[in-house]
Amino acid sequence: MIDHDRLFKELIWAFFVEFLDLFLPEVSAYIDAGSLAFLDKEIFTDVTSGERHEVDLVAKLRFKGEDTFFLIHVENQAQAHANFGKRMHSYFSRLHDKYDLPVYPIAMFTYDAPLTMQADRYRVEFPDRVVLDFQFRAIQLNQLSWREFAHQDNPVASALMAKMRIAPEDRPRVRLECIRLLATLKLNKAKMQVILGFIDTYLRLSEEEDKIYKAELAELGTAEREQMMEVTILWKEEGRQEGLQQGMSSVILHQVEHRLGSLEAGVAERVRGLPPEELERLGDALFDFTSAEDLIKWLQAL
Repeated sequence: MIDHDRLFKELIWAFFVEFLDLFLPEVSAYIDAGSLAFLDKEIFTDVTSGERHEVDLVAKLRFKGEDTFFLIHVENQAQAHANFGKRMHSYFSRLHDKYDLPVYPIAMFTYDAPLTMQADRYRVEFPDRVVLDFQFRAIQLNQLSWREFAHQDNPVASALMAKMRIAPEDRPRVRLECIRLLATLKLNKAKMQVILGFIDTYLRLSEEEDKIYKAELAELGTAEREQMMEVTILWKEEGRQEGLQQGMSSVILHQVEHRLGSLEAGVAERVRGLPPEELERLGDALFDFTSAEDLIKWLQAL
């Protein structure tokens, strides 16, 4: 079973500023990227239904050149939901009340179907007046053409092209473009693994598609072809699970150091060596830590 929410959350965690650069350049222009910090996991209870909802990702940033902060809430939606706008408004209200900061809401619709345009607002109105007109930014991947992103110098584009609108006959070409773009970005190995894992999950080729992919790869210039082959060596079949773990541990370690500061080398190595299921547990437990000592005690208890 694919944990879609976790895959998207890890991607945005690792490349948050690049995500804004790609989809919301007007927002990226007024943030102080050095102030970025991700907030604790937020869980809200819907008292009417009794359900508990976990907010996907909340980042705190400072306005560029100012001392004031605001929040960016990014919610991934892997399935169409009739009342999603109402839920986004609920998250907005509770975050705004809790932190007393402006909240910029963003929804990422990552499902393959339906192809109908998802609403980007929640509205309450009466015959004589509009009481509420809540609007959020909507990024609906199945409404976007991969061709418009193939030459974007951005690691998020190299991953998310795999979930955009793709004709079946274009799948080998899209995988080629995803990896071609990744090969030009000069990322470290761990960040490459995050993106390669994403591509491999959502754009795994059939045997026939793989033949087409290899034929198109062979038509590239020698230098570009070799550069792409160096990248794909990181993701050989026998190394796929190890690659997923390396990418995941890099993301979790980044979050740990954001929250607790730099770690001693031995502690950082212990985190990198955790198996995927323990990394997931650490990702959840992290929000209760206040110091590196809390992390060390958690590791000792394993």
